[in-house]
Amino acid sequence: MLHKADNSKALESTPAWLRSYIDSPEKQRQIYQRTLIIVVISQIFGGAGLAAGVTVGALLAQDMLGTDSFTGMPAALFTLGSAGAALLVGRLSQRFGRRFGLATGFLTGGIGAIGVVISAASNSILLLFASLLIYGAGTATNLQARYAGTDLANSTQRATAISIAMVSTTFGAVAGPNLVDVMGEFAISIGVPALSGPFILAAAAYILAGLVLLALLRPDPFIVAKAIADDMKKADDSKLLDRNSKAPAINKRGIVVGATVMVLTQIVMVAIMTMTPVHMGHHGHSLKEVGLVIGFHIGAMYLPSLVTGILVDKIGRTTMAIASGATLLAAGVLAAVAPADSILVLIIALALLGLGWNFGLISGTALIVDATNPSTRAKTQGSVDVLIALAGASGGALSGMVVAHSSYTTLSLAGGILSLLLIPVVIWSRSNQNNG
Repeated sequence: MLHKADNSKALESTPAWLRSYIDSPEKQRQIYQRTLIIVVISQIFGGAGLAAGVTVGALLAQDMLGTDSFTGMPAALFTLGSAGAALLVGRLSQRFGRRFGLATGFLTGGIGAIGVVISAASNSILLLFASLLIYGAGTATNLQARYAGTDLANSTQRATAISIAMVSTTFGAVAGPNLVDVMGEFAISIGVPALSGPFILAAAAYILAGLVLLALLRPDPFIVAKAIADDMKKADDSKLLDRNSKAPAINKRGIVVGATVMVLTQIVMVAIMTMTPVHMGHHGHSLKEVGLVIGFHIGAMYLPSLVTGILVDKIGRTTMAIASGATLLAAGVLAAVAPADSILVLIIALALLGLGWNFGLISGTALIVDATNPSTRAKTQGSVDVLIALAGASGGALSGMVVAHSSYTTLSLAGGILSLLLIPVVIWSRSNQNNG
């Protein structure tokens, strides 16, 4: 987003430090690059934090409740909590900038993780459920951090910027599940249940992510982007706007399509992912094996992001959304037919599940960024992420009930079939574009 303005009236009320960035394309590039580096660091910690709930949340609930019927509740609760947090982080970011909004979300998630550890130690179901809601703030913030890199990116850089933020999550997210045994032993050594160990890691990781953003995300990329957009509005001469910096009009259809793509992929991914550890537990697999499968799954959610981002920028948002639906269908079918004792087939199924989610999230996010401008962008992004979180909560809650009253096979097949809805949504979007 490069722009040089000489309209003195437009700049009169702009603080001097902001004015220097509005006037300097080179400084804007520097902020863009610096923001990506800081987001990468925070996302490494954030990835480790979100992995705890994914890996052992259902198992902890199963252990404390003594039944399978509500094993989907942890995923439902922390994704429900992430819905409220997504709205809050979006509003805070819109008003005060990414730095304050994202740091608040991560620090809140860390507090929730501490609460989960205390609830496990005291065997308090009510405290567990309340803490999981708060812990969800970290999940929401981890997702919203992907937007920070796009604030000063032009239209040909956006998906790539999103992918850089996401791929950095891989390092922590893959390490987290594979530290289940280590953190379990550490938890026992300090007198708390083994299953609360990963949440000790989550607490430290989320708090560190928040502190990194709070200390280092200066100047705030969103505040700079808003200042540039405001200046563009005030400028009378359209020649001041170059091809890449021109602020787009808000495209409501684009927002709807982007949100639908992300919501559907979230429902399918969370439902199957949540019940896989429980399914494996029923067939005698160890925590280490569960951690291995979930580690591959989370790796596939984030590691391909750099390639996905380039593909989304090069071959198009809607094409990659269709690829998401096809990949999720393959994941659901493979999970449904996988022999219960085959770790390899489960790894492939869950890796495809993560890859399909990756395609959907990056293409959907790029559609949202394309369809908004800085005057309302962070608020809109927060609102869309609320829908994504609610979709995850629904998928998590229903998954336990489906498995308890039917089977993991039924759940996996249903998820795969549901993902096919992405294709008519994309066709509808393309037909409307052609008609327009």
